[in-house]
Amino acid sequence: MKLRSAAQTDIGKVRLQNQDQILCQPALALFGVADGVGGLPGGAEAAECAVRTLAHVVKSANGAEPDLQLAMETANTAVVRLGELVSPETGIGTTVTIGLFRGGKVRLAHVGDSRAYRLRDGQFLAMTEDHTVEVEARRKHTPGEYLLLNAQSRHTLTRCVGQPVPLETDTAVHTAAAGERWLFVTDGVTRLVPDAELAGLLAREKTPADAVRTITMMAVERGGYDNATAVAVFVDDLTD
Repeated sequence: MKLRSAAQTDIGKVRLQNQDQILCQPALALFGVADGVGGLPGGAEAAECAVRTLAHVVKSANGAEPDLQLAMETANTAVVRLGELVSPETGIGTTVTIGLFRGGKVRLAHVGDSRAYRLRDGQFLAMTEDHTVEVEARRKHTPGEYLLLNAQSRHTLTRCVGQPVPLETDTAVHTAAAGERWLFVTDGVTRLVPDAELAGLLAREKTPADAVRTITMMAVERGGYDNATAVAVFVDDLTD
């Protein structure tokens, strides 16, 4: 597959530390984002550990097709062990959303509330589902039933990498198409830039670098309450 890619992260206007991490390795055809869990110490360390471990697992496959579920479990174990050193009382955690672009397929692995989007033939779709209290509650509630959510807890994660329990990872395999564009972003982007605007920006910009620059700048200009990170991948051709 012939790909063009770019990544950008911005600390924003409020946070004292950037706890987002970028995974943008064209040589491995591996792309994605990680966002250290706020409210816990060691978020930056958790995100960095996760992306470093994932890249190592994929690279160690030596060109063979890596098992992304196993790769995520390996990253989870690494983050748990790091948490025992960095924050033994509470542990540490991070979201992870990645895509492996090989053989005409895009293989996704996802935990948390960072997101992967695909733009194909003018249709912009979220390819992941947030693992938050709000999303879980909406999934389980009966249609027509009144749903009461606490404003302070609705965005609380129900899953993250770094949990000392078996990790539940969402995985999916999608057939790629020439001309489609993918976007991986943290919630510092999605809480400030609606999907409709992301779709327009991703379609309009001529290069991945332009796309991630515009998207992260927009999030910062609208308040920059959190770190803002984006990775864009343009699929130009399916041939190697």
